[in-house]
Amino acid sequence: MDIERLAELVPEHLAALIAESEASGLTFVRRLADEWASGFNRFDRPGEALFAARDAADVVGIGGLNIDPYAGDVSIGRVRHLYVRSAYRRRGIGERLVTVIVDAASGRFRMLRLSTFNVDAARLYERMGFHDPDGAPRCTHAMELAARLQRGRSDAGLTTS
Repeated sequence: MDIERLAELVPEHLAALIAESEASGLTFVRRLADEWASGFNRFDRPGEALFAARDAADVVGIGGLNIDPYAGDVSIGRVRHLYVRSAYRRRGIGERLVTVIVDAASGRFRMLRLSTFNVDAARLYERMGFHDPDGAPRCTHAMELAARLQRGRSDAGLTTS
């Protein structure tokens, strides 16, 4: 399974993701494809990125990083449109996508936010260090990247015997 940063998006490559997500009542994968096609959101502002998980040529997962449009602060990023096809769940793909997004955000954003009402997704984010955002609008989870970076630096100095 490969995770790649996308510079171009062929909406047809998301057809299976769109069909499956819409069958579950979710519209955000189609919105991602529509916004890319219209030029409204191409994940191309400073610090932004779009990633795809591929199994051979098939896109089986997607996730992006935008400047948070609800924060009014360009130092806050937002995890956007994360979706993994059901047949590929519980294989670590979602975690790998979130890891690449967090890594891409580090050094550019001081905080990451997101919104999910999916219980399984919420557990994934919490396991990865996201927490309650303390009342931030349109946000269910947040991660302070400066704290994460600081923890990484202090952990790097630890030795074991």
